[in-house]
Amino acid sequence: MPRQCAVCGKQYTTTFTLNKLRGKFNPSSKHKKQPNLQWMDLGDGNRVKACTKCIKTVTKKSR
Repeated sequence: MPRQCAVCGKQYTTTFTLNKLRGKFNPSSKHKKQPNLQWMDLGDGNRVKACTKCIKTVTKKSR
């Protein structure tokens, strides 16, 4: 199972680290930024991994 939100489908994004060397920026390394996934209980007893933004939205709508 990929690291992906079960509600909205949010995945990783690739970011670059820029180092300044002699007045110019050099893209030196790239890495993945992962979404903040947490376990969320659904009403029927199942658990899914969802991002925190979706968890906040679901709890607001259920009030």
